[in-house]
Amino acid sequence: MHANALALRRQSRQVKRRVSNSDAYSFFNVLTGPELFEQVESLLPAHRERLFPPTETLSIFLAQALSADRSCQNAVNEAALRRVAGGMRACSTHTGAYCRARARLPLEMVRTLARYTARWITAHAPQAWCWRGRAVRVVDGTTVGLPDTAANQARYPQSRSQKPGLGFPLCRLVGMVCLGSGALLDAAIGPYRGKGSDERALLRSLLDNLKCGDVLLADAYFATYFLFCELAARGVDAVFEQHGSRQRTTDFRFGQRLGPRDHLIELQKPRVKPHWMSQAEYEHAPESVTVRELRVAGKTLVSTLLDAKQTSKADLKQLYWSRWSIELDLRNIKVTLQMERLSCLTPAMAIKELWVYLLAYNLIRLMMAQAAHLAKCRPRELSFKHTVQLWIAWGHHCCHNQSDDMLHMLFVLIAQQRVGDRPGRIEPRAVKRRPKAYPFLTKPRPLAREHVREHGHPKKIK
Repeated sequence: MHANALALRRQSRQVKRRVSNSDAYSFFNVLTGPELFEQVESLLPAHRERLFPPTETLSIFLAQALSADRSCQNAVNEAALRRVAGGMRACSTHTGAYCRARARLPLEMVRTLARYTARWITAHAPQAWCWRGRAVRVVDGTTVGLPDTAANQARYPQSRSQKPGLGFPLCRLVGMVCLGSGALLDAAIGPYRGKGSDERALLRSLLDNLKCGDVLLADAYFATYFLFCELAARGVDAVFEQHGSRQRTTDFRFGQRLGPRDHLIELQKPRVKPHWMSQAEYEHAPESVTVRELRVAGKTLVSTLLDAKQTSKADLKQLYWSRWSIELDLRNIKVTLQMERLSCLTPAMAIKELWVYLLAYNLIRLMMAQAAHLAKCRPRELSFKHTVQLWIAWGHHCCHNQSDDMLHMLFVLIAQQRVGDRPGRIEPRAVKRRPKAYPFLTKPRPLAREHVREHGHPKKIK
């Protein structure tokens, strides 16, 4: 215990020294900085002074996303108590005014804030957070559930495997994350099924976030010929797992040998034009693309990093294993921030709610990046959930005292908890704790209610 206390004091002194020589607290003013203010001001709707102006509404919406109780009633209750504590006149605790204010909040303003926060983090990230001096962007997709309303079902239909009235609307989200800082640079959202709703289609709308010299990291679903062509045209390298259909036909006896199970091959342009591509784009695409295939740790990787001397198999193996970070990032957004199931009843409000969660995620990442910079570590070494817990506690206890010493201690506390590095960890995708002993709903709820009226409730499953 004595050694831990000494280590904590040393870390505290180190952070404090660095605070005095840096803009340590600038992240608190990011949302009110002149550059962002001009962007947000142009997006604000015409409004008069109300109980919930746009900026106040967004602040409450963010707090609602971070709260364990996400109800509008809880959000309005807390806002009313803050007014009383601040010496202001008490307001009504009815939720109608706040819900109307949320509906007036422009989606583009929330989306711009989320993207700007991520760009701010990456622009100020130290070079040490990059991979071999290059920025790495990681892409993956997930799904989010919406309340079962007719409007949500029409825009984001449920899975075909579920009967009508028994499933929930699903939207698909593809996110692009900065590997070094964990910030979510951008996201594309679409229906779970239907034309143009797959992850590759959504990724195409995110490619403008990539810059020349970046490296794109993704799983096997994205390893397609035309994506390689598009990335090459942008000066972006790729590291993917080989697509499952090609893994079975990979033969390292052919092509230009670079080492054991490591070679260069030529991919030929598919003879059939994809439905999403115009004829002019198809004809302009190159007839072949050179890629590198290699076998590491039981997986076949495909990459455009062709020089084995500059980028070894071990380098690519280590880089691809870091792809797991985006799985953890999505878990942080969906589980830690509770975005797995949205609560808004219309498609427009549900997507707005989703972007509020993404903004909240990036603001937490902003604090983690600042704490990591001051503690001389990487953001990936810090705990996301620990930071969320500290920020919520800060709002309850320290919101009226934002002195330099208090902010300094917030950074120290964020940097205290480090996450373990457990390479090769394997866990079963199974749940040990059993759900409640009730049968599944197998018919629409109105029919189930009528059945209960006639026959009573079914017995519990033993």
